[in-house]
Amino acid sequence: MDTSSWTMPDPFATTPDTLIRLVVGLVALAAFVGANATVLVYVERKVAGFIQRRPGPFEVGPQGILQTIADAVKLMGKQLVTPRGADALLFWLAPIVGFLPVFVMFLPIPFGESTYALKCNVGVLLILAFAGLGVLSLCLAGWSSANKWGLIGAARAVSQSVGYEIPLLLAVLAVCFMRGSLDLFELTRAQGPWPWQWNAALQPVAFVIYFICALAETNRAPFDLPEAESELTAGFHTEYSGMGFGLFFLAEYANMVVTCSVAAAIFLGGYQGPAVPGPWWFLLKVYALLLIMMWARWTYPRVRFDQLLNLNWKWLLPLATLNLLATAVIVKL
Repeated sequence: MDTSSWTMPDPFATTPDTLIRLVVGLVALAAFVGANATVLVYVERKVAGFIQRRPGPFEVGPQGILQTIADAVKLMGKQLVTPRGADALLFWLAPIVGFLPVFVMFLPIPFGESTYALKCNVGVLLILAFAGLGVLSLCLAGWSSANKWGLIGAARAVSQSVGYEIPLLLAVLAVCFMRGSLDLFELTRAQGPWPWQWNAALQPVAFVIYFICALAETNRAPFDLPEAESELTAGFHTEYSGMGFGLFFLAEYANMVVTCSVAAAIFLGGYQGPAVPGPWWFLLKVYALLLIMMWARWTYPRVRFDQLLNLNWKWLLPLATLNLLATAVIVKL
């Protein structure tokens, strides 16, 4: 892979068209993140209700579709309380650090051939770099809240994230080695519209490892040990109220969309489809993966912490390493 060609576009040194696209893209992404969280919370409650044989949201609006909006209004109206003994600066900085990097991670994602906010040839690297800030926010939240459950949740989040980032990175690198690019557009264009032309068909082991690690990186069940309501109350965000909790909530759902978007672009052909290619194919694949995440959450029980670490260090990491080495040998041949 020729690293001398890696460049990051400087929005302040490029044409006004690029700067306008970046600003419009950020505004559109802010609207998308808010609307997406509203829809996903409703869908997740309905999926949970279906799996557990109960109706889910039913009272507020037709079929309960206004329940999420009522919850958002309630969150915004709640008083912001700083716990006694907490480090106030870090306590309120943590949810902001967790939420803002999400916008940067959305920038290089190719929703369509011409539907994107920022085009750069190291998009994969950009997303992986800013994804690491998420665990920093969880660490700050748990440590600064002066709560033992928060501190234990933060310790779990750090060890879980550090462990599962490695096989996730190795799985993505296997595809990048095979295609010779870190550009999400190039990785998408290298695939075809049919499933047997996708990278998931050529790299099935990497795809499975990526998806399992994505569940762990987004703290979704059965890997939601940093929150673990039955053990730690709510883990790292036990002491948060109002929009402090709301920002963590928005960041979690936005991170789910980012991880599924990367999976759709790298492994599932992105915006390409059997009929007319376009953003609708991309969104269809992303929301299909999100539904699988929800199904896993409400179907499988939470694993123990030793089981979580054993799965990563004894199985996923060796398998991802062998898969990357095999890919490198095949590419070299």
